[in-house]
Amino acid sequence: MSYEFRSKASCQEYFGKAHDMVRKSVKAFVDKEILPFIDDWEEAGEFPRELYQKAAAVGILGTGYPEAYGGIPGDIFFHIAVSEELMRSGSGGLVAGLGSLNIAIPPILSAGTESQKQRFVKPVLSGEKIAALAITEPGGGSDVAGLQTTAVREKDFYRVNGSKVFITSGYRADQITCAVRTGETGAHGISLLVIESDTPGYSVSEKYKKTGWWASDTAQIFFDDCRVPVHNRLGDENAGFYTIMENFQGERLALSIMANMTAQLALESAIAYAGERDAFGKKLKGFQVTRHKLVDMATLVEASREFTYRIAAKIDAGHEQIKEISMAKNFACSVSDKVTYDAVQIFGGYGYMRGYLVERLFRDNRILSIGGGTTEIMKEIISNYIF
Repeated sequence: MSYEFRSKASCQEYFGKAHDMVRKSVKAFVDKEILPFIDDWEEAGEFPRELYQKAAAVGILGTGYPEAYGGIPGDIFFHIAVSEELMRSGSGGLVAGLGSLNIAIPPILSAGTESQKQRFVKPVLSGEKIAALAITEPGGGSDVAGLQTTAVREKDFYRVNGSKVFITSGYRADQITCAVRTGETGAHGISLLVIESDTPGYSVSEKYKKTGWWASDTAQIFFDDCRVPVHNRLGDENAGFYTIMENFQGERLALSIMANMTAQLALESAIAYAGERDAFGKKLKGFQVTRHKLVDMATLVEASREFTYRIAAKIDAGHEQIKEISMAKNFACSVSDKVTYDAVQIFGGYGYMRGYLVERLFRDNRILSIGGGTTEIMKEIISNYIF
């Protein structure tokens, strides 16, 4: 028994034949290059670096990016199709690690020069280099305006000191799109620099051991008098905060999609298990309490997905959706919280065991309402629009 979410009724407004072709290509990639190995990669805490090049070769990394830099242009739903199919690997960590370029590259495309795009975008889209975004600091997670990493200009260089924490792909990134303080306190003194990992004074911690997202390498990055060329700065000095805020909208959309797919996979697993598991002389699906629980789960997933798709369509059309994407992220994460919890409950003791997908989904889910801006920060953003 299966629950197929890509129904014509729900998706025809957003996805066409070209999107379906992308889905088929990514599904084939996942089936061949990821699913046979994902359990081992989860235990190892990272996946092989070669996977970036393999993903680039079939167009996964370049989907939605300009052709001039090795990308394959397309609307926002090409990105969504790729993300949804990659999530069917069952590993949010792999999707986050393989997709760290999707939060590191947009600021370069938005604020960078042509030379910077050639230097810092093309090698990433080809899978030759790994890119990460470095915003969060040990002393201030969601408080971007309060960041403390300093970049003091000395002629043609910035001398960078400080550290970044919880950086996805941070352990082996070749370059990071990094927020630094170049001016006064607050939002108006922040700039963005592309810092390459071979810069003297740049170092990383050991890989973090996390509750979930095991397959993504996550680390703290340290800067000890790193001399970064001024020509690595993206846009004007002290104007980086606005680029960061713009970038957050894309990251929050991506996390909403991940949350919806985490819930979808948990729902599908629970439905299948309810049709197989015997209890008290009948299948779990024979109990009204189980059927109604699954109905509630399916309704929430459907509503969250459609809400997210609608906002994505508006973003793609150029409409500001800061309030709405914050709502979508919170709603998608709350839905995923409930659906993964209920899926584990339906599985009973097996849902708590390693080797069952719902156990991994339950762990991976927890970061989604923290990353990209916490639930509480999303509510503050929303409140600014409704009061």
